[in-house]
Order: sequence, then structure tokens, then C-alpha cells
Amino acid sequence: MDKLLYGVAYYDEYMPYERLQKDMEMMKAANINVIRIAESTWATEEPENGVFDFTHVERALSAAQAAGISVIVGTPTYAVPPWLAAEHPEILAVTPRGQGKYGARQNMDITSPVYRFHAERVIRRLMECVQKYPNVIGFQLDNETKHYHTCGPNVQKRFVAYLRKQFGTVEALNAAFGFNYWSNRIDAWENVPDVTGTINWSFASEFSKFQRLLVDEYLAWQAGIVREYAREDQFITHNFDYEWRGYSFGVQPDVNHKTAARCLTIAGCDIYHPTQDKLTGKEIAFCGALCRNLKNDNYLIIETEAQGHVNWTPYDGQLRLHAFSHVASGANSVMYWHWHSIHNSFETYWKGLLSHDLQPNAPYREACTIGADFKRLSEKLVNLKKKNRVAMLVSNEALTALSLFRLPDGKTAYNDVVRWLFDALYEMNIECDMLFPEDAERFGEYDVLVVPALYTAPRTLLERIKAFVNAGGELVTTFKTAFSDENLKVYPEVQPAVLAACLGIAYDEFTAPENVGVVGEGLPEGPASVWMELVRPEGASVLAWYDHKFWGKYAAITENAFGDGHATYLATMTTADCLKAVLKRVLQRAGVWGVEQQAQFPVILKSAVNQAGKTVRFYFNYSRDDVAQTYLHGDGTELISGVAVRQGETLQLEPWGFKVIEEN
Repeated sequence: MDKLLYGVAYYDEYMPYERLQKDMEMMKAANINVIRIAESTWATEEPENGVFDFTHVERALSAAQAAGISVIVGTPTYAVPPWLAAEHPEILAVTPRGQGKYGARQNMDITSPVYRFHAERVIRRLMECVQKYPNVIGFQLDNETKHYHTCGPNVQKRFVAYLRKQFGTVEALNAAFGFNYWSNRIDAWENVPDVTGTINWSFASEFSKFQRLLVDEYLAWQAGIVREYAREDQFITHNFDYEWRGYSFGVQPDVNHKTAARCLTIAGCDIYHPTQDKLTGKEIAFCGALCRNLKNDNYLIIETEAQGHVNWTPYDGQLRLHAFSHVASGANSVMYWHWHSIHNSFETYWKGLLSHDLQPNAPYREACTIGADFKRLSEKLVNLKKKNRVAMLVSNEALTALSLFRLPDGKTAYNDVVRWLFDALYEMNIECDMLFPEDAERFGEYDVLVVPALYTAPRTLLERIKAFVNAGGELVTTFKTAFSDENLKVYPEVQPAVLAACLGIAYDEFTAPENVGVVGEGLPEGPASVWMELVRPEGASVLAWYDHKFWGKYAAITENAFGDGHATYLATMTTADCLKAVLKRVLQRAGVWGVEQQAQFPVILKSAVNQAGKTVRFYFNYSRDDVAQTYLHGDGTELISGVAVRQGETLQLEPWGFKVIEEN
């Protein structure tokens, strides 16, 4: 990337009347320099079997080229046309709920040979069409791809072939999954049952892992086709999304982003978040960190909201805060879904940058200021590099495990534990990288490793964590960690398995806390919630005990010196204040506690190094109030205003405002 990209998704096909040139003029006035097209409109591009019409694609490409606007072309494969479903209903995915019906997007079986034939054909015809346009800078594969819970007979057959390759013999499979239980023992590969009816969570978990591998293979297949046509200067990306709770919340359960991103040249993602008084920046930071670490490099924000839901209509200044928050996390683009609000169908009330009247409005006028600043400051803010000293390890396998073996309150899931820890670090102004098990060799790059609820892990991964502590690292881990192996089979040894000596603890009982407190010297008191392990310290120091007549002899929070490092264990979910006090203790010991911690949420600080080798400091105010914040870093220049800033002076941050200082 040689500049920040600022753009929108644009669908000439959706427009209620002719206004292509008007749209380009308005985009150019806003310094929008990229549009994303084509990924949603297969039925327009191939209106009937084998008949192709790329009129709208070429109209948009030509108009954008004339306006000096770059284009990202998406492969239109995530929403199949009606004629394809009518001619080949077998392409619709069979899920645990039965045979899919046509209507919604993302309803197909991504392994179907018939679907693949037609998808490849439209991709190739589209690529042949667009390659003559020099303003095409890259390609997006599909759209927010997942496995869509496909589990029909063809998928089951592939799964059995996968199991044979993984385990070799049915005897090995029976042993790994404990199939002796309830007479599930398999005598021959042809008698492997349909997994959707299983009561064996090892079997179910392996199928979920297999389904995620289908996404890896599918995106790599598309990338291979696109790569045949792409120029050397064109990138290949994908817009990964996250667990959805009305907004982007956590690790995506249906895709292993780390392995799926291997076929891309640059990672991309879609981040949506609450606004108005609920805007915190947490989702921007969390999801951005996940995406940044997929390729260990800058990434693209391919979709985020301009207006979005009715209750997301942004306050003045919030669009600017969003945009610069993404850049501060390492994003090289901010692109809105989408340019204009749609006038009918499912997403009528998911508003774009323009409202339904298609006229300049408050979000558009604010976007004009962002586009102007991005253009003016691009050289200083593109390709920002971050070097964090704290990392969090997340695991799709652990996520699956805790969706099968649910926590007793029925509400708290793996991503809640992840966000409990991440959000505390965020509010303490500790920037954090996100690692996957595939990144285990990188543990040594960090001073602090945070491991939430790693329920399932191979012994090799647990040994890596142990080695990290032994070499001088600071480990923070939680309940439900190191309980089962990679096949969801409980380790038949002292818990936490492999890590017991490292943590200096053991336990063999656990329960759901009822009227149980957590008390410790110097720690804020509060309730234990969700889950509690009855931990016996075996060498570890106890930071907090359970406040309870019968459970009071057990430890709730411990820390242990091991080798040259320390390991801290949270055996229950505590209040945020208690968690922060424990984290502060760890961070101070690791030497990570610095001047940034003099500021607290809603003031959020982020740092990065730009292409000139200068450190850039971002001071964000995520609140409706004016805030006076001491500038804590080296003298420099505030880039938006061009005003010199000295260490120790007071920055006046207006509601939802920010400052960007490049140090001298």
C-alpha cells in the first residue's frame, strides 16, 4: 500500500434511477479513492445459465477510472442466482435443520461439484472482463465466507475420508474419541455414523474442525483461480467476519481465520460495532488485532458502518473517531458498507453513507473531512507498524469445546471469557496482539501471554506455554484451561494438565458459584461468577480465596514462580476491577506498565511507528464529555491541526474527539 484507502461498497445494480456520474462526483468530492463492487450480484452478472452480462460492472469500472477512483472486484459467489438453485437444488446445503431452501444468501454447499463448476465459470468470465481496467487494484474472494453448517451426505463422505487420513485405523479412532461409551464403537469405516446425531463431543468437535478446513480449501481454490489472472501489483484479500451478537463480538466459530488467510496477500475484515453512547472502540481494537496478526502485517477494513442500524446513527464526530481508530490499530483502509441506503428487501434499514434520498447528509459531510485528512496525512499514517509486548492466545478448538460443554449459566461462552480479559487490558491502555495455536513459535516475542479458557489443547501446545514461562515470560490463564487433549478427551492426570507444576496448583473438583465471593489482600472484593475450580495451592502463592463458609479453604487466584517467569491463574470469573488489579500486578512485574497507564478509559491511547520511522501517538476520547488529558509522550506535531505539542501539556479532547501526534 502506498496510501490509505477510503471507500465504499458500490452497487450500480441497486440504484433506483440513473445517477452513476453523480455518485462519482460526490465520491470524488469526499476524497473517496476506492470502491468495492460485484461480489453481491451473481444473478445480474449471469442472469441465466451461461449467459453473462457485466454491464453494471463495466459501467462502474469505467466511471471510477474516469474519476480517478480505484476498484476492488469481488467474486460474486456467496449469493447464488435463482436459476442455479432451480436447476440444481442439490447445491443448497443440507444442515442439521434439514435441506436448505432458496432465498437467503450463503445457503449453498461450498463443496458441491455443481456449485463449484458454476462458481468457477462466473469467476473466470468476470476476471476476463475486468482485467483490462488499470484501476482494479485487487480482488476480494467471496464474502464473509463460512461453512454454513453444511453436513449433507457428500460432506459426511469427505469427513470419513478425512478421519481415515487422520487416524489410520478405526481402532485408533475409537481410542481417541472414547467410542466404547454407549456402544458407539465403530467396526469399519463404512459404518461411521452421521455426525449430526452424535452424543460424543470429541466426534462433534472434530467435525467442526473439519468444516473449518472446508473454508480454508474453498478460499484457496478461489485464490488459485483469481491468481491466474491477477497482475503482480494486484492483491487478493477476503473480508473475514466475527462472532455476531448484533455486532462484531468475538472469534469466529465457523472459520479458523489464521489458516484460511494463508491464501491471501493481505488480510481483510468487516467490523461492526455499536455507536452513540455505546461506542467504546473495543470491537475496533479487538477485531483489528485479530486481523492484524493473521499475516503479521497491516490489514484492510473492507466493511464497517457509516450509519447501519437505526440505533447506530452516529453522533457528530463519531465517524471520524471510528476511522482513525481503525488506522491506529494498523488498518490501511476504511470502507463503508455501503454508499447508499437500499430501497427495498432485507437490508432496507441497514443504512449506507447516504440515506434513502441519496442527498448529502451529516455522515457524508463528516466523511468528506475524513477523506481530506486521509489524503493529506496518508504518507504519515499508511503502513503503521505496531510492536506490542502483550499477546492473547485464542483457539477455535477451545471455542467449539465450550459450545459443546457449556458453562453452567447457559449464557457465558468462550468469547465472553476472551472479551472479559481483552476488554480489561483495553481499558487499562494495554495494546494486545492476538495469536492462534499456529503461532506458538512466536510466544517468545512477548513479555506477557494471556490464555483464556484453553479447554482443549495438544500436549505440545501446553508444553510451549510452559516453556514460555520457564524462559522468563509472564503467563495469565483462566479456569477451563488445559483440561482435555486435542480430541476433547480429558487428560487423565492432575489438572490443569501439563501446566500444574508451572502454575503451582492442582484441583479435582469444580462447581457453579452461588453466593460466593472473592477476597484477597489489595484486591477489590466481589462475587465469583459462572464457574469456580476448587484450587489447592501446591507451591503457588494465593492472591485471593473464595469467601464462602464451605469453599473458603480453596484458592480463587494464584501466582507461581516457575523457572525465570511467573504464572497467574484465575480459577473463577471475577469482577472487572478485581481482574484489572491482578493484571496490573502481572504487567508491572513484566515491566510493561508505563506512562500510558496514567490515562484510563474512556481515554484510549494507541501507538505505532510510521514509514519514516517516527512514533505516532493516538489519543482518543470515547465519551460524550470534554476531557482534559495530559500529553504523556515525546514532543511532536499534532497532525490534524499542525500544532506543536510538548510533553506534559494538556490536550483538550472534545466529545468523541481525538489527537494524532507524530513525535519529533
